[in-house]
Amino acid sequence: MAKEALNYLIPQEKSKLITMGSEEQIKKIMVEMKRMGRKACEIALDFAMNEEYEHEVIREAINYFMRELWGNFLHPALLAISCEAVGGNSERTTLVGASLVLLTGAADVHDDIIDKSETKGSKMTIFGKFGGDIALLVGDALLFKGLMLLNAACENFPKKKGETVKELIKRGFFKLGAAETLESTFKGNWNISPEEFLEVIKKKAAVAEAAARAGAVIGDATPEEVKDWGRIGQILSMLSNIRDEFVDMFEAEELRNRRDNECLPLPILYAMCNHEVRKEIIYILKKRELTNNDVIKVADIVLETKEVQGLKAKIHNLIKEGKRILCRYRGRPGIELLNNLLDLSREGL
Repeated sequence: MAKEALNYLIPQEKSKLITMGSEEQIKKIMVEMKRMGRKACEIALDFAMNEEYEHEVIREAINYFMRELWGNFLHPALLAISCEAVGGNSERTTLVGASLVLLTGAADVHDDIIDKSETKGSKMTIFGKFGGDIALLVGDALLFKGLMLLNAACENFPKKKGETVKELIKRGFFKLGAAETLESTFKGNWNISPEEFLEVIKKKAAVAEAAARAGAVIGDATPEEVKDWGRIGQILSMLSNIRDEFVDMFEAEELRNRRDNECLPLPILYAMCNHEVRKEIIYILKKRELTNNDVIKVADIVLETKEVQGLKAKIHNLIKEGKRILCRYRGRPGIELLNNLLDLSREGL
């Protein structure tokens, strides 16, 4: 759920969809995203730690999560960019951005409990390091702190604007919850249609959509501009999550966890629509242990199918739509950055 940080901006070994030629561009984008989201993240950290937790282990776990695992610069940056694009002052979005850092962090911790994810990349999750009970309590603490901060942030706006921002974010997280609920019914089912799972990914984009809409509202956008930015947020999040689906095919541990505790990656679901390919994939996935060679073989099979080529066409169409919308805001702060993100979302595919 909360791989919202755009995996192609994360310098991990698993990012095999990134070519060497794009590394410098990725670094530049990371620097700019961090610059735009740093203050919100710092406020979120201070607000999370400025609490008298009854047990030191909760404080330790929150500190570990916020400092080692959770660098969500995307939502604060998206808030700032959408606000400035419609003529607003991006500084007015900072506290709302900080609240989203905490709220999405809570969702991420809870999601790891649901998926039984013990590691991400080379680091242990809260679930893996502290266990499910502590992870649940940490997620709850971040949720409460995030809601408190969101309420405080919205008190700085005129009443109607503050209520609109809170309503947008509430609806975004409710849609995210609906997506998670639907996805939970897919666990262990290798017969779901890829279109069903793609709809889950679309629903998961609701928080980024809400963030971009909220930024536009804070910047006093017109209804049409608010709609534009909601779609931009949705497209960016969908592209990020679809890309995560491709990336997960290349990691043996991640693919094992997806097989045993979650839903198979979207490209595999598309490839399995081909009856002959389906038999090959199932033969490999039913092995007790998946080796790196098994994972490479599955990925090679999947990427060659016409069904996955069709998925790639959907990705390119989303990119084109995003660029068409951004053209309306050409020359505004952050627009070039978002265009670059759209370009990178097709890297290696």
